[in-house]
Amino acid sequence: MIEVKGLNKSFGDVKAVDGIDAVITESHVFGLIGTNGAGKSTFLRLISGVLRPDSGSILVDGEPVYDAPAVKQKIFYISDDQYFFKSGTPKDMLRLYQTFYPQFDDKRALDLMEKFGLDKNRKVNTFSKGMKKQLSVICGVCANTRYLLCDETFDGLDPVMRQAVKAIFIQEIEERGMTPIIASHNLRELEDICEYVGLLHRGGILLEKDMDEMKMNIHKVQCVLRRPEDMDKIREHFEVIREDVRGSLRTITLRGEREKIETAFSCLEPMFYELLPLSLEEIFISETEVKGYDVKTLLF
Repeated sequence: MIEVKGLNKSFGDVKAVDGIDAVITESHVFGLIGTNGAGKSTFLRLISGVLRPDSGSILVDGEPVYDAPAVKQKIFYISDDQYFFKSGTPKDMLRLYQTFYPQFDDKRALDLMEKFGLDKNRKVNTFSKGMKKQLSVICGVCANTRYLLCDETFDGLDPVMRQAVKAIFIQEIEERGMTPIIASHNLRELEDICEYVGLLHRGGILLEKDMDEMKMNIHKVQCVLRRPEDMDKIREHFEVIREDVRGSLRTITLRGEREKIETAFSCLEPMFYELLPLSLEEIFISETEVKGYDVKTLLF
Protein backbone atom coordinates (compact mmCIF):
# COMPACT_ATOMS: atom_id res chain seq x y z
CA MET A 1 0.00 0.00 0.00
CA ILE A 2 1.14 3.52 -0.79
CA GLU A 3 0.11 6.21 1.69
CA VAL A 4 0.49 9.88 0.81
CA LYS A 5 -0.17 12.59 3.40
CA GLY A 6 0.04 16.36 2.96
CA LEU A 7 2.41 16.06 0.00
CA ASN A 8 3.85 19.32 -1.38
CA LYS A 9 6.43 20.05 -4.05
CA SER A 10 7.35 23.36 -5.68
CA PHE A 11 9.80 24.36 -8.39
CA GLY A 12 10.58 28.00 -7.72
CA ASP A 13 7.26 29.85 -7.78
CA VAL A 14 5.43 26.93 -9.40
CA LYS A 15 3.42 24.75 -7.03
CA ALA A 16 3.55 21.37 -8.79
CA VAL A 17 1.99 19.28 -6.02
CA ASP A 18 -0.25 20.93 -3.47
CA GLY A 19 -1.26 19.09 -0.30
CA ILE A 20 -2.09 15.69 -1.78
CA ASP A 21 -3.58 13.00 0.45
CA ALA A 22 -4.11 9.59 -1.13
CA VAL A 23 -4.14 5.88 -0.33
CA ILE A 24 -3.33 3.46 -3.14
CA THR A 25 -4.20 -0.13 -2.22
CA GLU A 26 -2.45 -3.20 -3.58
CA SER A 27 -3.51 -5.33 -6.55
CA HIS A 28 -5.79 -2.66 -8.02
CA VAL A 29 -5.32 -0.36 -10.99
CA PHE A 30 -5.23 3.27 -9.88
CA GLY A 31 -5.82 5.86 -12.61
CA LEU A 32 -4.49 9.38 -12.17
CA ILE A 33 -6.21 11.79 -14.53
CA GLY A 34 -5.48 15.43 -15.27
CA THR A 35 -4.41 17.92 -17.91
CA ASN A 36 -0.80 18.55 -18.85
CA GLY A 37 0.69 20.58 -16.01
CA ALA A 38 -1.74 19.24 -13.41
CA GLY A 39 1.12 17.60 -11.47
CA LYS A 40 0.78 13.97 -12.55
CA SER A 41 4.41 13.43 -13.53
CA THR A 42 5.73 15.20 -10.42
CA PHE A 43 3.44 13.09 -8.24
CA LEU A 44 4.75 9.86 -9.81
CA ARG A 45 8.37 11.00 -9.44
CA LEU A 46 7.75 11.71 -5.77
CA ILE A 47 6.20 8.28 -5.23
CA SER A 48 9.12 6.59 -7.00
CA GLY A 49 11.66 8.48 -4.89
CA VAL A 50 13.17 10.40 -7.79
CA LEU A 51 12.21 13.70 -6.14
CA ARG A 52 12.27 14.70 -2.49
CA PRO A 53 9.02 16.30 -1.26
CA ASP A 54 9.17 19.78 0.25
CA SER A 55 6.78 18.60 2.96
CA GLY A 56 4.44 15.75 3.69
CA SER A 57 5.16 12.03 3.61
CA ILE A 58 5.12 9.06 1.22
CA LEU A 59 5.10 5.58 2.70
CA VAL A 60 5.47 2.49 0.52
CA ASP A 61 4.44 -0.57 2.52
CA GLY A 62 4.95 1.53 5.65
CA GLU A 63 8.45 2.82 4.77
CA PRO A 64 9.66 6.18 3.40
CA VAL A 65 10.73 5.87 -0.22
CA TYR A 66 13.17 8.74 -0.77
CA ASP A 67 16.85 7.73 -0.44
CA ALA A 68 15.82 4.14 0.36
CA PRO A 69 17.20 1.70 -2.28
CA ALA A 70 15.45 -1.34 -0.78
CA VAL A 71 12.07 0.39 -1.00
CA LYS A 72 12.75 1.67 -4.52
CA GLN A 73 13.29 -1.93 -5.66
CA LYS A 74 9.54 -2.37 -5.16
CA ILE A 75 8.81 0.36 -7.74
CA PHE A 76 9.36 0.63 -11.48
CA TYR A 77 8.70 4.03 -13.01
CA ILE A 78 7.92 4.34 -16.72
CA SER A 79 8.26 8.03 -17.46
CA ASP A 80 6.61 9.77 -20.39
CA ASP A 81 10.07 10.04 -21.94
CA GLN A 82 11.82 6.85 -20.82
CA TYR A 83 15.63 6.86 -20.63
CA PHE A 84 17.62 4.62 -22.97
CA PHE A 85 21.35 4.41 -23.62
CA LYS A 86 22.23 6.62 -26.58
CA SER A 87 23.53 3.76 -28.69
CA GLY A 88 22.10 0.94 -26.61
CA THR A 89 20.03 -2.04 -27.66
CA PRO A 90 17.12 -3.66 -25.80
CA LYS A 91 19.54 -6.30 -24.52
CA ASP A 92 21.69 -3.53 -23.02
CA MET A 93 18.63 -2.15 -21.21
CA LEU A 94 17.83 -5.58 -19.81
CA ARG A 95 21.33 -5.83 -18.35
CA LEU A 96 20.95 -2.38 -16.81
CA TYR A 97 17.67 -3.22 -15.09
CA GLN A 98 18.99 -6.57 -13.88
CA THR A 99 21.53 -4.56 -11.89
CA PHE A 100 18.83 -2.63 -10.01
CA TYR A 101 16.07 -5.23 -9.82
CA PRO A 102 17.23 -8.63 -8.48
CA GLN A 103 14.02 -10.38 -9.63
CA PHE A 104 14.23 -9.09 -13.20
CA ASP A 105 13.09 -11.86 -15.58
CA ASP A 106 15.29 -11.47 -18.65
CA LYS A 107 13.99 -14.66 -20.29
CA ARG A 108 10.42 -13.41 -20.19
CA ALA A 109 11.54 -9.98 -21.41
CA LEU A 110 13.19 -11.54 -24.47
CA ASP A 111 10.09 -13.65 -25.09
CA LEU A 112 7.81 -10.60 -24.92
CA MET A 113 10.09 -8.64 -27.23
CA GLU A 114 9.82 -11.42 -29.79
CA LYS A 115 6.01 -11.45 -29.46
CA PHE A 116 5.88 -7.66 -29.82
CA GLY A 117 8.18 -7.82 -32.85
CA LEU A 118 11.04 -5.87 -31.25
CA ASP A 119 14.58 -6.65 -32.39
CA LYS A 120 16.68 -7.21 -29.24
CA ASN A 121 19.89 -6.26 -31.07
CA ARG A 122 18.65 -3.12 -32.83
CA LYS A 123 19.64 0.27 -31.43
CA VAL A 124 16.77 1.73 -29.41
CA ASN A 125 17.32 5.22 -30.81
CA THR A 126 16.11 3.88 -34.18
CA PHE A 127 12.81 2.70 -32.65
CA SER A 128 9.57 4.61 -33.16
CA LYS A 129 7.84 6.25 -30.18
CA GLY A 130 5.41 3.35 -29.94
CA MET A 131 8.19 0.76 -30.03
CA LYS A 132 10.02 2.56 -27.24
CA LYS A 133 6.82 2.54 -25.17
CA GLN A 134 6.47 -1.19 -25.76
CA LEU A 135 10.05 -1.79 -24.64
CA SER A 136 9.47 0.33 -21.52
CA VAL A 137 6.38 -1.67 -20.61
CA ILE A 138 8.24 -4.97 -21.12
CA CYS A 139 11.09 -3.82 -18.87
CA GLY A 140 8.63 -2.57 -16.26
CA VAL A 141 6.60 -5.77 -16.15
CA CYS A 142 9.65 -8.05 -16.17
CA ALA A 143 11.27 -6.17 -13.28
CA ASN A 144 8.66 -7.98 -11.15
CA THR A 145 8.19 -5.02 -8.84
CA ARG A 146 5.17 -4.65 -6.62
CA TYR A 147 4.30 -1.22 -8.03
CA LEU A 148 4.44 -0.10 -11.65
CA LEU A 149 4.12 3.66 -12.23
CA CYS A 150 3.08 4.58 -15.76
CA ASP A 151 3.18 8.15 -17.07
CA GLU A 152 1.13 8.42 -20.30
CA THR A 153 2.20 4.86 -21.10
CA PHE A 154 -0.52 4.27 -23.70
CA ASP A 155 0.32 7.45 -25.60
CA GLY A 156 1.94 6.42 -28.88
CA LEU A 157 0.64 2.84 -28.86
CA ASP A 158 -1.74 1.71 -31.57
CA PRO A 159 -5.13 0.23 -30.49
CA VAL A 160 -3.96 -3.38 -30.78
CA MET A 161 -0.87 -2.75 -28.66
CA ARG A 162 -2.91 -0.85 -26.08
CA GLN A 163 -5.15 -3.84 -25.57
CA ALA A 164 -2.13 -6.15 -25.43
CA VAL A 165 -0.49 -4.03 -22.72
CA LYS A 166 -3.73 -3.88 -20.72
CA ALA A 167 -4.03 -7.66 -20.96
CA ILE A 168 -0.47 -8.05 -19.61
CA PHE A 169 -1.27 -5.71 -16.70
CA ILE A 170 -4.38 -7.70 -15.80
CA GLN A 171 -2.40 -10.94 -15.94
CA GLU A 172 0.27 -9.51 -13.62
CA ILE A 173 -2.36 -8.32 -11.16
CA GLU A 174 -4.02 -11.73 -11.05
CA GLU A 175 -0.84 -13.79 -10.87
CA ARG A 176 1.36 -11.79 -8.50
CA GLY A 177 -0.67 -8.85 -7.20
CA MET A 178 1.11 -6.09 -9.13
CA THR A 179 -0.30 -2.58 -8.57
CA PRO A 180 -0.23 -0.34 -11.67
CA ILE A 181 -0.62 3.42 -11.18
CA ILE A 182 -1.45 4.93 -14.57
CA ALA A 183 -1.33 8.68 -15.20
CA SER A 184 -3.17 9.96 -18.26
CA HIS A 185 -5.09 12.95 -19.57
CA ASN A 186 -7.49 10.64 -21.39
CA LEU A 187 -10.52 9.46 -19.43
CA ARG A 188 -11.65 7.05 -22.13
CA GLU A 189 -8.25 5.35 -22.15
CA LEU A 190 -8.54 4.30 -18.50
CA GLU A 191 -12.22 3.47 -18.33
CA ASP A 192 -11.92 -0.25 -19.05
CA ILE A 193 -8.96 -1.01 -16.78
CA CYS A 194 -8.97 1.26 -13.70
CA GLU A 195 -10.67 0.30 -10.43
CA TYR A 196 -9.86 3.53 -8.61
CA VAL A 197 -9.53 6.95 -10.21
CA GLY A 198 -8.14 10.25 -8.94
CA LEU A 199 -8.65 13.58 -10.70
CA LEU A 200 -5.62 15.83 -10.30
CA HIS A 201 -6.06 19.57 -10.81
CA ARG A 202 -3.55 22.32 -10.08
CA GLY A 203 -1.37 20.00 -8.03
CA GLY A 204 -4.11 18.63 -5.79
CA ILE A 205 -6.47 15.66 -5.99
CA LEU A 206 -9.88 17.12 -6.64
CA LEU A 207 -11.66 13.79 -6.56
CA GLU A 208 -10.70 10.22 -5.64
CA LYS A 209 -13.25 7.47 -6.12
CA ASP A 210 -13.79 3.73 -6.47
CA MET A 211 -14.97 3.17 -10.05
CA ASP A 212 -17.59 0.56 -9.12
CA GLU A 213 -18.91 2.76 -6.32
CA MET A 214 -19.23 5.71 -8.70
CA LYS A 215 -21.01 3.64 -11.32
CA MET A 216 -23.41 2.13 -8.78
CA ASN A 217 -24.28 5.47 -7.16
CA ILE A 218 -24.86 7.68 -10.23
CA HIS A 219 -27.38 6.81 -12.92
CA LYS A 220 -28.82 8.33 -16.06
CA VAL A 221 -32.52 7.94 -16.80
CA GLN A 222 -34.22 8.83 -20.05
CA CYS A 223 -37.96 9.17 -19.66
CA VAL A 224 -41.26 10.70 -20.74
CA LEU A 225 -43.30 11.54 -17.63
CA ARG A 226 -47.10 11.68 -17.64
CA ARG A 227 -47.32 14.72 -15.35
CA PRO A 228 -44.90 17.67 -14.82
CA GLU A 229 -45.30 17.33 -11.04
CA ASP A 230 -43.82 13.83 -11.22
CA MET A 231 -40.42 15.48 -11.50
CA ASP A 232 -40.95 17.07 -8.08
CA LYS A 233 -41.52 13.60 -6.61
CA ILE A 234 -38.22 12.44 -8.10
CA ARG A 235 -36.42 15.40 -6.53
CA GLU A 236 -37.96 14.57 -3.14
CA HIS A 237 -36.32 11.16 -3.07
CA PHE A 238 -33.11 11.60 -5.08
CA GLU A 239 -30.37 14.12 -5.67
CA VAL A 240 -30.83 15.28 -9.25
CA ILE A 241 -27.40 16.25 -10.55
CA ARG A 242 -28.52 17.44 -13.98
CA GLU A 243 -31.60 17.44 -16.14
CA ASP A 244 -31.89 17.98 -19.88
CA VAL A 245 -35.33 18.48 -21.41
CA ARG A 246 -36.04 18.19 -25.13
CA GLY A 247 -39.76 18.42 -25.72
CA SER A 248 -41.35 15.71 -23.61
CA LEU A 249 -38.15 13.67 -23.36
CA ARG A 250 -36.12 14.15 -20.18
CA THR A 251 -32.58 12.92 -19.58
CA ILE A 252 -31.90 12.93 -15.84
CA THR A 253 -28.62 12.20 -14.07
CA LEU A 254 -29.26 11.42 -10.42
CA ARG A 255 -27.60 9.92 -7.39
CA GLY A 256 -29.07 6.85 -5.69
CA GLU A 257 -29.33 3.08 -5.68
CA ARG A 258 -30.38 1.52 -8.95
CA GLU A 259 -33.15 -0.60 -7.42
CA LYS A 260 -34.72 2.38 -5.63
CA ILE A 261 -34.58 4.48 -8.80
CA GLU A 262 -36.27 1.75 -10.83
CA THR A 263 -38.97 1.34 -8.17
CA ALA A 264 -39.63 5.08 -8.02
CA PHE A 265 -40.01 5.46 -11.78
CA SER A 266 -42.18 2.34 -12.04
CA CYS A 267 -44.54 3.77 -9.40
CA LEU A 268 -44.91 6.97 -11.43
CA GLU A 269 -46.01 4.90 -14.44
CA PRO A 270 -44.23 7.09 -17.02
CA MET A 271 -45.07 6.78 -20.68
CA PHE A 272 -41.49 5.62 -21.20
CA TYR A 273 -38.29 5.25 -19.16
CA GLU A 274 -34.97 3.43 -19.31
CA LEU A 275 -31.70 3.47 -17.38
CA LEU A 276 -28.70 4.23 -19.58
CA PRO A 277 -25.05 3.32 -18.88
CA LEU A 278 -22.79 6.17 -17.87
CA SER A 279 -19.28 6.60 -19.24
CA LEU A 280 -16.39 7.52 -16.95
CA GLU A 281 -16.39 10.94 -18.59
CA GLU A 282 -20.06 11.50 -17.71
CA ILE A 283 -19.51 10.32 -14.14
CA PHE A 284 -16.61 12.73 -13.64
CA ILE A 285 -18.57 15.58 -15.19
CA SER A 286 -21.39 14.90 -12.73
CA GLU A 287 -19.12 14.57 -9.71
CA THR A 288 -17.05 17.66 -10.42
CA GLU A 289 -20.03 19.84 -11.28
CA VAL A 290 -21.35 19.16 -7.79
CA LYS A 291 -18.05 20.52 -6.44
CA GLY A 292 -18.31 23.61 -8.63
CA TYR A 293 -15.87 22.54 -11.34
CA ASP A 294 -16.38 21.83 -15.02
CA VAL A 295 -14.40 18.68 -15.79
CA LYS A 296 -14.59 19.44 -19.52
CA THR A 297 -12.38 22.49 -18.98
CA LEU A 298 -10.03 20.49 -16.74
CA LEU A 299 -9.43 17.56 -19.07
CA PHE A 300 -10.14 18.53 -22.66
